[in-house]
Amino acid sequence: MGQLPVHPLDQRLVDARRPDREPVRAGPQPVRVAIGTETDGSIVCPASACGIVGIKPTNGLVSRRGIVPISPVQDTAGPMGTCVADAAALLAVLAAADPEDPVSAAENELAERAGVHLSGASYQHALDAAALEGARLGIWRDGSAAAGPSTTAVLDEAVARLRSLGAVVTDPVSLPGADKIAEPEFTALRYEFKYGINAYLAYVAEFSMAGSLPGTLAALIDFNKRNADLVLSRFGQEVFEQAEATSGDLADPGYLAARRDATRLARSAISAPLADHELDAIVALTANPAGLTDYVLGDHDVFHTSGPAAVSGCPSITVPFGLVYGLPVGLSFFGPRWTEPRLIALAYAFEQATQNRQPPTLPPSIR
Repeated sequence: MGQLPVHPLDQRLVDARRPDREPVRAGPQPVRVAIGTETDGSIVCPASACGIVGIKPTNGLVSRRGIVPISPVQDTAGPMGTCVADAAALLAVLAAADPEDPVSAAENELAERAGVHLSGASYQHALDAAALEGARLGIWRDGSAAAGPSTTAVLDEAVARLRSLGAVVTDPVSLPGADKIAEPEFTALRYEFKYGINAYLAYVAEFSMAGSLPGTLAALIDFNKRNADLVLSRFGQEVFEQAEATSGDLADPGYLAARRDATRLARSAISAPLADHELDAIVALTANPAGLTDYVLGDHDVFHTSGPAAVSGCPSITVPFGLVYGLPVGLSFFGPRWTEPRLIALAYAFEQATQNRQPPTLPPSIR
């Protein structure tokens, strides 16, 4: 409790922003695939940092039942793997309508999904090594504007490779309003987290001994305070406390306004360049390389480009491509909702042509 998993390439490093253990397991190849969960970046960013493939599906494609919740609107499970084919095969298993999926009231996902004819086979059939020929792609550079020269050079090289593979590249494209998404997003997430975690803890309590587990976010905060030496020795719980300070009511006008603004900004940020340039997908660096674990200053989050796809509910796939001082950096392809087969095809073609993934070699002490 209260600890961090280590990076598969170097035990001094942390995977990425909001790390979990799935990419660590998939990275050194004790397993070929794993399942991650994402609210905003927690599949694609650790996948990029660990040099593996991660697919953040359209929200609603994979059931959210059983996920420890942050947001009923943005949460999703998704596959992570050592190659696109493996991740696509796992997505084929995960993608199924679930009548018990806690579908967000803010989304008309069931009606949307009814108009999309996807099957498990469609993801594996999408593995087309020639998919980049004639593909129309837009390069989003503003999302990684804070990157250093060595990281920016990875994007430059990727753009050159995409062009050499026959893609029609518009470089750069703008995602209007993308820099304004985070403020309403995180306002909404605080309400959603209180709502979701209270419901989850109440559900878990049904299967536990009476009084043995915290039953609400407030009780969880109190538990952490009483056990601070164990669970708060490295980290605080400011986000918990900020969420508890909200009403946690998803009918609250303040919440509805924030979520409406976040969704509108994110969807228009993606739809505008797609329409203006008639694009198949938008391409960007996924995130900065992994940073040193720092218990004093916290995460070294230089940049990440997960926000527009995460908040809009659109699909995104990251593929290993470059190395910066020996550390992996991934390239993301994202596009309209329910376009996983096309994105998988593009990512697979890029992966097959570049073959830039370098599997890590574990030191004997942790094999």
